[in-house]
Amino acid sequence: SKKQAEKAVHQKKEQSKTKCRKARRRHINLVAEFNHRQRKNIWLETHIWHAKRFHMVKKWGYCLGNSPTEKSYRACYRAMTKHCLLQDLSYYCCLELKGEENELLKQLARICSIDTGLTFQEACYLSGRFEGSLNLYRADRYPEDMLGPVTFIWKPRDGSENRQLWIWMHPALKQDILWELKAIFQCSEPEEICITEPVTTSIQEENQVEVVMSLGRKRKKEDKEGEKAVPVKKIIGDGTRDPFQPYSWIAQATGITISDRSMEILRYRLIGPLSHSVLTGTLKAASVQTV
Repeated sequence: SKKQAEKAVHQKKEQSKTKCRKARRRHINLVAEFNHRQRKNIWLETHIWHAKRFHMVKKWGYCLGNSPTEKSYRACYRAMTKHCLLQDLSYYCCLELKGEENELLKQLARICSIDTGLTFQEACYLSGRFEGSLNLYRADRYPEDMLGPVTFIWKPRDGSENRQLWIWMHPALKQDILWELKAIFQCSEPEEICITEPVTTSIQEENQVEVVMSLGRKRKKEDKEGEKAVPVKKIIGDGTRDPFQPYSWIAQATGITISDRSMEILRYRLIGPLSHSVLTGTLKAASVQTV
């Protein structure tokens, strides 16, 4: 009948508006869509791989793989015991301290204790050859008011008194530890504003999506230019704070700086007897040229 014919024409029009898979998978469309979907929960660089194989959970401002969708537990156990298993720990937060070595050690000694084990000032850790682990406490409050466990590594000495220290912690602990570090080093003034590079705001993302949707028939000609026109979102800091807040602070008296390097330094954990051979086969040493 006439009504059925009109309905069929209407359905055809709606179907024609739906993009084919090839169009949806174009780079310009994916970047805009992925940026839009990361406004509340940050993705790790391995997110796509995990999302296809894991049940994802939203925790601490991140979207993380929780458990595999397939029965791969035996395969993981086999990899850990006989081969190599890799875990993405990039959601762990990293705080970077820079300054004069003695001043750093003097203040750091206030938030830890030798009664719990080796501390920041141990010679093997100061050399930068090994990573250390310890529990942090509120300043001068040991054994009360524990902040939580952290791992740390010093950058090897370069001949000067200024040193560089990286402290890694779980994202649930970062705000408290950062606050305590800023307090003991008296870092209150931001060294620089966080927006060193333009960060895609939600309004810009919505505009990008609208532009992508309005490409229509001309998108084939505009794709190459469009890819350059859509910026990849620069993620600074972890997923639990506003990216427009400062991410680096300086102590005016001592010149010590504290920087939040979360999501700027990737971290992977390799487990298994073949971990070392996998690393040596993957990483190639650079040739150092002395002038």
